[in-house]
Amino acid sequence: MQANFDVIIIGGGHAGSEAAHASARLGLSTLLLTNNVDQIATMPCNPAVGGPGKSQLVKELDALGGIMGLAADATYLQMKTLNSSKGPATRSLRAQSDKKQYSRWVRQYLEAMSNLRIYQSAAKALIFDENKSNRIIGVETNLGEKIYALSIVLTAGTFLEGRIFTGHQFESAGRAGDKPSLGLSPQIRSLGLETGRLKTGTPARIDKKTIDFSGLEVAPGDEELSFFSFLPHRPIRRQYPCHITRTNANTHEVILANLEKSPMYSGAISASGPRYCPSIEDKVVKFPHNPSHHFFLEPEGLDTDEIYLQGCSTSLPIEVQWQIIRTLPGLEKAWITRPAYAVEYDYFPGIQFNHSFAAKELDGLFVAGQVLGTSGYEEAATQGLMAGINAAIKAYNLKTQLEKDDLSVNERFRKYCDEYQDFVLGRETSYIGTLVDDLVTKEISDPYRMMTSRSEYRLVLRQDNADQRLTLKGYELGLVDDYRWSIYLEKQERIEEEFRFIDQAKFAQDNIPTGMEIKGSNKITVHEMLKRPEFTYEDLAKVNFHTDLHEEDRYALEKKGILLEKILYPFELETYVKYQGYIDRQMVQIRDMQKRENIKIPVGFDFKNCSILSLEARDKLSKVRPLTIGQASRVGGISPSDISSILIMLEAKKKNTALQSGVSLHAQS
Repeated sequence: MQANFDVIIIGGGHAGSEAAHASARLGLSTLLLTNNVDQIATMPCNPAVGGPGKSQLVKELDALGGIMGLAADATYLQMKTLNSSKGPATRSLRAQSDKKQYSRWVRQYLEAMSNLRIYQSAAKALIFDENKSNRIIGVETNLGEKIYALSIVLTAGTFLEGRIFTGHQFESAGRAGDKPSLGLSPQIRSLGLETGRLKTGTPARIDKKTIDFSGLEVAPGDEELSFFSFLPHRPIRRQYPCHITRTNANTHEVILANLEKSPMYSGAISASGPRYCPSIEDKVVKFPHNPSHHFFLEPEGLDTDEIYLQGCSTSLPIEVQWQIIRTLPGLEKAWITRPAYAVEYDYFPGIQFNHSFAAKELDGLFVAGQVLGTSGYEEAATQGLMAGINAAIKAYNLKTQLEKDDLSVNERFRKYCDEYQDFVLGRETSYIGTLVDDLVTKEISDPYRMMTSRSEYRLVLRQDNADQRLTLKGYELGLVDDYRWSIYLEKQERIEEEFRFIDQAKFAQDNIPTGMEIKGSNKITVHEMLKRPEFTYEDLAKVNFHTDLHEEDRYALEKKGILLEKILYPFELETYVKYQGYIDRQMVQIRDMQKRENIKIPVGFDFKNCSILSLEARDKLSKVRPLTIGQASRVGGISPSDISSILIMLEAKKKNTALQSGVSLHAQS
């Protein structure tokens, strides 16, 4: 087969699925090239979506028009809100998913899209333009087929030169049962891009019938459901409980007695593993003071008896895994259906890419997902969305240069491309922006995982207001359709009306709880009451009140059902009222940060010859090549004095340019 597409996506995981969806939705002819069509958007590790930092990513993805939130809502086995007591900034939704239903849902969604073709084949090599050696123009498959495109998105996950380990036994594989991608990363490395090795792992799966649940702690879902997508009418499904077991002295004794059999400790694996999701042997060794570690027993799906043992990731030999698992309460007679293993693979350090995820040295190549050094479905999906959008923009711009009009392109997307060369989100706008900026600015040595602590502005970037922050951007781009846009506008109008209502609805003094009386006044507004930390919206909804609205205004609100006991968005209202001072403070910080982001560093600025910078600063800035002072300030090892020096050099360069321009004009006159 020799075919032409606008965009080719290599890899059908969570990054590839979102990239393919974004490109096709925007109107570009798109090919999703995957090793196995049956494994599209599969969940090879924990079948779950969300959690602290990650749910914020999924909510933002949904607000921009992505599909992960929709898929998670359609296939959940359990929904649970985490960190409810820790404040709105860290409040996070998590779904335990049916892994097969999730994968099937995404595949069916993609198959129904126009502009998208799915093809099962492995990418063997990239094809380069004969007239421009660093310009990628297509992909050659393992069957010798050549497929051409204007831009390529590589989302190969853990497959690049992948090897999986169980003890000292290893084989070449991207994950258990799937062949690796061999040859692609060596080719790209030969063209100048650096690669490194990372490691991740997955725990054993257990046969549900062999577990004694009677003495285990139950971990149920929420009684009041929440969802990832901002769209209405999400499906109501039956929820299934998870359970908790814990390690003990016997478990730790088995692990410590067999450490030399772990490839991580014997040196067979030298790659860095995920710092925030360590193996059980790492937990026991690094936290010897902790007598116990808890594991969650989580169902993998409705059509299987397999249970995922979350927290028990290991690469120890299978005979040791049997010993470990049978020391756990409730699992004394457990049967392992799939052994745990570790996987080691090639990745590309992110500082070699722009904020659009375009490679700096290879024209036409975009990279996203685990192959860019991250860990987690959510991180991969959001990168895929961003890479897919930017690959589509590049492809469209090239088509217009070739004077080829594409009538299938979304009209709003066409207008966006006329004004912008890429789609980039700032740190102040989203967790997605934070993720992208961290990857392309900081040198990362272990798989990157999103956490709420990674954002300086997490009180502003909450999961509940992701639609307010990003839906407009998605609509202007063309990813958000007219239906979702109308839903968004209706919600914002309702919130504004509810804010006006709580500003004017007042409590009579005799209805105000004891200790809350206001001297010199016999009334207090709902807004003022909600400012008090000891009162919640639920408390106030039980107290009688009256409003000072004009009759016609009161009638209009009541007609829309806006009563204190019928507020539709109490969490959003209460959060803003209670934290308004802190939110305003963060907005000031954002404005200060934006001033630095607005100071541009010229493309090609020669950091290596800046003698007033330290040698370390020159080396790191030359690698990252920051485009703004703000980005330069976030490069690891760059000090405030380095930033001051760069500002001095930029000002001198500006004056020198102005002087030369003046001399030239004088000579002409």
